[in-house]
Amino acid sequence: MHTAAQPNHHSLPDDPTARDLGVVVGFDGSPNSALALDYGAAVAARRGRPLTVVTSYRPAIPGYPTDDELPPDPEDVARKRQAETVLDGAAERLTEHSGTVSYLAIEGDSVGTLADLSAKAHLVVVGARGRGGFLGRVLGSVSTALPAHAQCPTVVVPAEPEPGDGPVVVGVDGSQHGRRAAVRAAQEALERGTSLVLVTAMQTPDSGEYWFPLPPGDAVELVEEHRIELQDDLQREAARISEQVPGVEVTGEVRRGVAAAVLHDAGRGAQLVVVGSHGRGRVASALLGSVSRAMLHGARRPVMVVPPLAEERAE
Repeated sequence: MHTAAQPNHHSLPDDPTARDLGVVVGFDGSPNSALALDYGAAVAARRGRPLTVVTSYRPAIPGYPTDDELPPDPEDVARKRQAETVLDGAAERLTEHSGTVSYLAIEGDSVGTLADLSAKAHLVVVGARGRGGFLGRVLGSVSTALPAHAQCPTVVVPAEPEPGDGPVVVGVDGSQHGRRAAVRAAQEALERGTSLVLVTAMQTPDSGEYWFPLPPGDAVELVEEHRIELQDDLQREAARISEQVPGVEVTGEVRRGVAAAVLHDAGRGAQLVVVGSHGRGRVASALLGSVSRAMLHGARRPVMVVPPLAEERAE
């Protein structure tokens, strides 16, 4: 393994069980990726896990299987060296990091690279914006391709984060995916020594669409009755999570409005906002659509996306 002071750039080991990558950070030298690096390094240090810093580069001309015996293309060599120089910058930033750090310069697509590495990682951390090449595509893909294919939680660090030392906030919708995200959020809260807030969005008739459909009748009374039902569900969910993750104070809030806006508001001052990548409600299922992109790109706090289990991906 290599330390932050002595970076060694190499390719991903062929054997997927060769080692644990720990916390993986996508880095391209941009200011936002530097924030992601700081975030990932802090998590790795707190958990006692290795830190893996990754950058990727595309070949000048895609290769073919018969090209193995051809000499390296000078432009490809230059791109690899440029990627390694980027990693040197990461190493300089990590000179005071006390844990184990590895550096990977990998030829290929940025999102695909992170998705592949996620199978060997506990967490993947990326910035919401990059300078192109590595993270340029991620701006439009972290909220779609990466969370959809990642095999571990993904944290997106905003470009202009607001200070926050409040609770961990998680969006729940009654689905199994939401419950799994809530348990992970509880573990994050315990690790940070803070509380957990479960948030459910209840869309009202004037929103134009319902997360939880309302039957016909007196809308005002029905909305209030439904809010009470959802609040009761949240209290039961909070009790279950407290049993699974002892030592965390868990509360629940039902907020009226569209899911992404509700989470934006609830996440103000939070240390972390957590969501599941699938679910029956608009907090979770919309993560693969416009609501998720708006939430991730407009977030001022780090957002964690918790993926489904492997067997659920085939459903």
